[in-house]
Amino acid sequence: MARRRHLSPEEADLWRTVARSARPMHGAKLHLPEPPPPSEPPPLAHAKPRLTPFTFGEKHRVTEKRDLKPTLPELLGQAPLRMDAGTHAKMTRGKLQPEARIDLHGLTLAEAHPELIRFILNAHSAGLRLVLVITGKGKRREDNGPIPQRMGALRHQVPHWLHLPPLGPVVLQVSEAHLKHGGGGAYYVYLRRR
Repeated sequence: MARRRHLSPEEADLWRTVARSARPMHGAKLHLPEPPPPSEPPPLAHAKPRLTPFTFGEKHRVTEKRDLKPTLPELLGQAPLRMDAGTHAKMTRGKLQPEARIDLHGLTLAEAHPELIRFILNAHSAGLRLVLVITGKGKRREDNGPIPQRMGALRHQVPHWLHLPPLGPVVLQVSEAHLKHGGGGAYYVYLRRR
């Protein structure tokens, strides 16, 4: 035997709406459940107002700026470590000397991409492990629009290129270079063994 349950207020309201549009088959009167009296929702003690109180004419309060997208060094730092931890620590402290370097300063994205592919694949075939890719930090431009513009197209594009084919299979780790090798304007690229 099925247990009867009581309709929730939303279900009873829906039933009344449907029942009003139905025509009785044998002329019998429909018995609709009575709508419950409107109830006030309980006040939430822990709810905070969305806006801080203000008065008209008050100056805008400067709040802390929140950058939702992590910076490039943060993204590279969050990447999983795929190389020896000791070697990685030496590399990020600038203790390891890069075996080769390429300077992409001043090149456009279209010119830099094939140069980077050629350089990395040649370095890998020569058996090199640590190379330095210099991108530069980029030029600061006037930013008047509502969407902030990033500085340095090459600086942001090179790490993506290094993880995509044909370079992805030969690159083991990418990290920002130490200050003595270019800091934020260069990357250490640690290559896999042949």
